[in-house]
Amino acid sequence: MESIKYWLIQHPSVVSFRWTPTQLYGATWSFLVSAVSFYITAAIILHLLLKLSRRRRSFPLGPIPALHSLIMSLISVAIFTGTLFSAEAEARDTRWLWRRSRTTSFEWLLCFPLGTRPSGRVFFWSYVFYLSRFLHLLRTFFVVLRERRLSFLRLFNNSVLLVMSFLWLEFSQSLQVLAILFYTSAYSVVCAFRFWTELGLRSKTPLWLTANCQLALLGCNLACHVGVVSLHYLRGGCNGIGAWIFNSLLNAGFLVQFLKSYVKTHSQRKSASSSSA
Repeated sequence: MESIKYWLIQHPSVVSFRWTPTQLYGATWSFLVSAVSFYITAAIILHLLLKLSRRRRSFPLGPIPALHSLIMSLISVAIFTGTLFSAEAEARDTRWLWRRSRTTSFEWLLCFPLGTRPSGRVFFWSYVFYLSRFLHLLRTFFVVLRERRLSFLRLFNNSVLLVMSFLWLEFSQSLQVLAILFYTSAYSVVCAFRFWTELGLRSKTPLWLTANCQLALLGCNLACHVGVVSLHYLRGGCNGIGAWIFNSLLNAGFLVQFLKSYVKTHSQRKSASSSSA
């Protein structure tokens, strides 16, 4: 355990991390805009090319989707563990400051004090989470190649999460610690389930696992947003509140699109089950 904690929270690269756009990969606004634009354009072009082609069968990808799901699950577990240990270490190291300001550990998780800079252990794992979003984008192309379908919800969700994770670092936004813990815990389960099904193994777990995890994730996120608003006015302000407001609008847009898709799919499954009966 001590060896694991060293690599997760005590390594010099983790402790001395600092978000600097000139020295880190993908840390500039131009890179973010270019990456999101390329992702959306490439996915749409690939989808249109497959629609125009005469090939009806899906492209054989072999074990690539299964390996991708396994890697994403392991990365999510590593980020969750590193973020959890980093938050514990930050709470232990700055406990004296919190006592003076009468701030609890949970309040710090929701609301960073004004003047917080994007450096240290927590922001290192926030940067790793940001980089992992680029690897997650590959699943969109797997779905297009195998199932020949491309949904607006998938493009919007992946693009929003990539922008959100960038804003967390750029503005030292509050609430990002809990958000990372929520997202990585959900993705570790979902990607592990995808890996299990990609291997062709049977499972009693319903295929709605992804949608239900996403719904639970949105519920926890909404509850934490209420806590951020309360602490922002009670504690004299939370750091990165402007970026938080923008991310809240993006989350609201995604919530609307997700609920539409969720209700539509649920009604289709219900009508299909009733017709079969």
